[in-house]
Amino acid sequence: MREFGSLVYNEMEKIYRKKRIAVIVLILLVLIPMFVYAQFRQVQTVVDRLGTDDWRIALQQRIVDSQNRLNSSGMPEEWKKWLKVQVEQWQYYLDHDIDPNSPGAATFVREFVQQSITLFLPLLVMIVAIDIVSGERSDGTIKLLLTRPVRRWKILLSKYVTVILLASLILFLLGVLSYLISGIIFGYKGWDLPVLSGFVIENGSLNTNYVHLIPQWQYILMAMGLAWFVCVVVGTISFMVSVLVRNTPAGMGIMLAALIAGNILKGFATAWEDAKYIFSVNLELTDYLAGQLPMIEGMTLSFSLMNLAVWGIVSLIISFVVFTRQDMLN
Repeated sequence: MREFGSLVYNEMEKIYRKKRIAVIVLILLVLIPMFVYAQFRQVQTVVDRLGTDDWRIALQQRIVDSQNRLNSSGMPEEWKKWLKVQVEQWQYYLDHDIDPNSPGAATFVREFVQQSITLFLPLLVMIVAIDIVSGERSDGTIKLLLTRPVRRWKILLSKYVTVILLASLILFLLGVLSYLISGIIFGYKGWDLPVLSGFVIENGSLNTNYVHLIPQWQYILMAMGLAWFVCVVVGTISFMVSVLVRNTPAGMGIMLAALIAGNILKGFATAWEDAKYIFSVNLELTDYLAGQLPMIEGMTLSFSLMNLAVWGIVSLIISFVVFTRQDMLN
């Protein structure tokens, strides 16, 4: 056990020396203030347009604007279904006098995690996972590691545990920094605000029979848990690519293409139901928590969780089979 702990510590030290964590922190410190300012400007624009900061009037206007869009003949039928569910949800908030976007750092964290789960978070995880094996094969240090009297599977397992630890650290940093930075503008409040959960989509319509109130901190923990699962799966797939591909830039290109393709397919492949089996199409797990209609028919929270779990398990098996049997020294 001590030997395995030393292997994990050695892998973490390598990542630290490569300054990957420092790069991620820098990215967060640059981008989060931009996102905070963008949301602040959006709020100010709505206030200037409506002449009031009353959230009820703003939400009523969003409902009216969306209903006008629903009456447009140029909108695809799939988008109309999604927007109809969204309008019904807004109306439910309005009828029960609950502000879905009450300003505060906690609200910003909730929304930021929901927006980051499909692309931003996976990209950050990919940065630290994509060359954990291929990088050492490129510079030749893998030869020195494999000459040690340690089984190959233990070496690879230490690298995988390092990926999981780093993915968890990235999510933690994103949550803490987004809270600290957004609080400067919006105030450090909102943890106990009521949030509606339990929206269910049945036959393309919103079912509110299971809706219940939970404090926002609990909702954030649930969203963070789903985001952590996504980070682990993306990290596992990136880990497999790192084992299979010797060249780090090539591996990064593969993962970038897969992640971006998933985001594109959700909007353009609504009629292609088989697209739901692609891992990158199933990353928006927090949408189920918020009760949003999935763009592809047949997708549910349990389906997406199972789909991602299968991708992760298969990727892990392939990684260990290839690493333990293939010639990694040439």
